[in-house]
Amino acid sequence: MRIRTLPVLVLLALVAGCATAPKQTRNICAVFDQRDGLFTSWQRVAEKTEHKYGVPVPILMATMYTESGFQPYARPPRTKLFGFIPWTRPSTAYGYSQALDGTWDHYRSATGSWAARRTNFADAIDFIGWYHSQNSQLTGIPLNDAYSLYLAYYSGPKGYMRGDWRSNAELQKTAQRFNNMAATYQRQLQECN
Repeated sequence: MRIRTLPVLVLLALVAGCATAPKQTRNICAVFDQRDGLFTSWQRVAEKTEHKYGVPVPILMATMYTESGFQPYARPPRTKLFGFIPWTRPSTAYGYSQALDGTWDHYRSATGSWAARRTNFADAIDFIGWYHSQNSQLTGIPLNDAYSLYLAYYSGPKGYMRGDWRSNAELQKTAQRFNNMAATYQRQLQECN
């Protein structure tokens, strides 16, 4: 009886480990060390995405850090009705990448990744690489310009080209923090390889 339950316990432990965020997120080496498992390696998946789309690993990972803090089930907080009753969410952003429903559906259609889930690291980072690449092609932003890529990620390519972000001081501050995190991840990545 004990031998039969062991595989189930091992499987549950693996699934539970995949459904939680890494604890140390400000160091890319620590993030990769925490997610270097038997069946998946976040570093290998990130490197594969960089190779596929040309978006550097530090920018891919800084996007996930900024958008969800590596939380697979992240959502925007609910608004409050009458100041205390939980109400609707301000957007459909969800998962590691905080992709909106419509943008996620467009990604799945464009890539043929119909089974992709926003709560799956490999799917979410592929989306991030694809979306940054699309934005780069549409706006002319270089793939190593972290600051501008984040503005386009948040605003969408049309919003970026209209300059919607220019009147949003908070978004500009977030893009600068994103840029700093991407630079930090870049320095750390050189040391942890």
